[in-house]
Amino acid sequence: MKKILAIVLSLMLVCASFGALADGQKVGVSMPTKDLQRWNQDGENMQKQLEAAGYTVDLQFASNDVQQQLNQVTNMINSGCEVLVIAAIEGSSLGSALDLAKEKGIPVIAYDRLLMESDGVSYYATFDNYMVGQVQGNFIKEKLDLDNADGPFVMEITAGDPGDNNANFFYSGAMDVLKPYIDAGKIVVVSGQIDFSAVATPTWKTEIAQQRADSIISSYYADGTNIDAWLCSNDSTALGVTNALEANYDGTWPIITGQDCDISNVKNMIAGKQAMSVFKDTRTLAAQVVKMVGQILAGETVDVNDTETYNNNKIVVPSFLCAPVFADVNNYEALLVDSGYYTADQLK
Repeated sequence: MKKILAIVLSLMLVCASFGALADGQKVGVSMPTKDLQRWNQDGENMQKQLEAAGYTVDLQFASNDVQQQLNQVTNMINSGCEVLVIAAIEGSSLGSALDLAKEKGIPVIAYDRLLMESDGVSYYATFDNYMVGQVQGNFIKEKLDLDNADGPFVMEITAGDPGDNNANFFYSGAMDVLKPYIDAGKIVVVSGQIDFSAVATPTWKTEIAQQRADSIISSYYADGTNIDAWLCSNDSTALGVTNALEANYDGTWPIITGQDCDISNVKNMIAGKQAMSVFKDTRTLAAQVVKMVGQILAGETVDVNDTETYNNNKIVVPSFLCAPVFADVNNYEALLVDSGYYTADQLK
């Protein structure tokens, strides 16, 4: 009996030791900034779910400072992180850190923004960013009834950060829907600003989007010309456009698109100032990344559903794409409140 107890005790100690080792595995999570609501939510969701799964989490925000993010990621590597999850400020800015991670055998998951120009990226987890743009473009197409109405309709465009690879996907998805109507004259962009380089918004800043929208409105719409739609790639740029319209525009209120369902923008949807926002439930993305982290650390096959689309100019990065949906005044309660993403009080 003593011998059996000793064996059992020994096995318990081994299991306890293994469990402690697994529980102590360290995961580094690098987010670009706290200035945008969505990155705070992403970071919090990631940390909460990783810690619930038993991992130690080093969560850092880089204040939209590329050098600061590079330093933080390098420190994560040198402090014993076994997997890195990185949402880059600029996709091509972390090359030296990614080289170091590869040298040390540390897998890297690019989170929502593809890490470019490096073969040190193991996986990419995001929403289908091209589909996000398609959702926005199709929303405008349906609301204006472009296939049946005579038109022409007036539209302006505000895209995202040229340093963020996702911004190109958002823009391309929407423009693949809307450009044929522009070419046919059914949609008219009065400012003439159509190309991505002309409509991009550095760092997705609300203030930059507002300044550009102010300039467009004062230059092209002071005569009372109506704007029927304003394609905005995300909520921070949509907020800038909304602010500019409220200050300087006297025409019929346009359809304004967005993305992320930030609280201020949902309030604007309820108030009739923003028509829609693409909802990317960060809880879903965080859960998928936690699953991928666990699969990596367990030596299992990592779930991906796209091995062709995301070329970072060095390699095609195996990716997992979550599907986005749109929220508007008709369904925001079911999507955002009933699901527990927000409380009703937060949207008052």
